[in-house]
Amino acid sequence: MEPNNKSHPNEFILLGFTDRPWLELPVFIILLITYPMAMMGNIAIILVSKLDPHLHSPMYFFLTNLSFLDMCYVPQMLFNLGTSKKTISYMGCAVQLYFFHIMRGTECLLLAVMSFDRYMAICKPLHYTLIMNQRVCILLVATVWLSGMIYAVSEATITLQLTLCGHNTLDHLLCEIPVLIKTACGEKGANELTLSVVCIFFLAVPLCLILTSYACIGHAVFKIKSLEGRKKAFGTCSSHLIVVFLFYGPAMSMYLQPPSSISRDQPKFMSLFYGVVTPTLNPFIYTLRNKDVKGALGNLSSILRSIFTSK
Repeated sequence: MEPNNKSHPNEFILLGFTDRPWLELPVFIILLITYPMAMMGNIAIILVSKLDPHLHSPMYFFLTNLSFLDMCYVPQMLFNLGTSKKTISYMGCAVQLYFFHIMRGTECLLLAVMSFDRYMAICKPLHYTLIMNQRVCILLVATVWLSGMIYAVSEATITLQLTLCGHNTLDHLLCEIPVLIKTACGEKGANELTLSVVCIFFLAVPLCLILTSYACIGHAVFKIKSLEGRKKAFGTCSSHLIVVFLFYGPAMSMYLQPPSSISRDQPKFMSLFYGVVTPTLNPFIYTLRNKDVKGALGNLSSILRSIFTSK
């Protein structure tokens, strides 16, 4: 569509991998296989965390919120790659923009809260149950969700005010803030600066808190004399650390640089990573490295088996 005086088009064309049509079918098949796996894995973690009394602790309360966030990364890309019509309405794009960035901003802060929980459990074990009580945990999660919403609403609203000069083609798989800023015409330096400042707060600050927590945890673990005690302490932290690296590594490479300097394919592969890789891997990371969760899943499967066989 040729540019016109209309600042906001009725719909956007999401190019996706149209320049590499041979890539669309394999990516669609991968999405079709992994997305149900991610949904089932995260639903299973939520169920066992709620149903098994042994998992009624702050760590698993935060984990259920993380699993819910992973389930909410519903990829618009699955629809776009599976059909020839690769469009999304302007309103649909705006909703996707708010929704996707609420999830991402919330997950940034939630991972920091989970590291604080591990710090309290290992470094302050005598005060852990007193400080990390149910009221505090609910307050922390509510604050994380509210902060994620404030981030998404403020940043997405500013981005949607940009003039697009009638351009309705987005070289991406879905609507994201850096891609819309890159597509906009006119002066957008203020938007790039705002995005960088906000992302420093939502990425760099939580990451610094996580690294500080794990530096203290590492110092405390090396003071433990028994090898079994060290292994147990490392076991409770290793799963979370892996998830942190999976989330923050790609996010920092994407959001801590000006949108104008982002390469053409970088946002697409980052969206595939967050829409496919992390939601699928996170349940496996927490179950394969956690005896309590594996035991709870075994009990749940036994209960379900007995229910179905009795019928």
